[in-house]
Amino acid sequence: MTLPQVAIAALKKHRAEQAAARLRLGAGYNDQDLLFPKPDSRPWRPSQLTDSFGYLARRTGLPGIHPHSLRHSHATHLLKANVHPKIVSERLGHSKVGITLDLYSHLTPSMQQEAADVIDAALGGL
Repeated sequence: MTLPQVAIAALKKHRAEQAAARLRLGAGYNDQDLLFPKPDSRPWRPSQLTDSFGYLARRTGLPGIHPHSLRHSHATHLLKANVHPKIVSERLGHSKVGITLDLYSHLTPSMQQEAADVIDAALGGL
């Protein structure tokens, strides 16, 4: 999958910070090639990530937001920006584009109007 440049830059910065942490821990660093390990290099338990995410969401005034919300938001923004549903489906890892279209069918009312507008423009208001 292709990542946007903003994500690539953030990941490069994060890797540099990880390298500095690795040096600070020295021999105590247990490199498991994790992207986001705990500060001591061990993996997080899934429940810890979910709990931490929830805590941060509440602190920033976004209660009810959970990690899966990021996935949903990503797909919604792409579809609303007229990214082809097949591409969105591939980014989400869905086996078939129909799964993506079924899950995000709530977007179709505005997309239906946009389609009608495109036809009107193409036909010159006949």
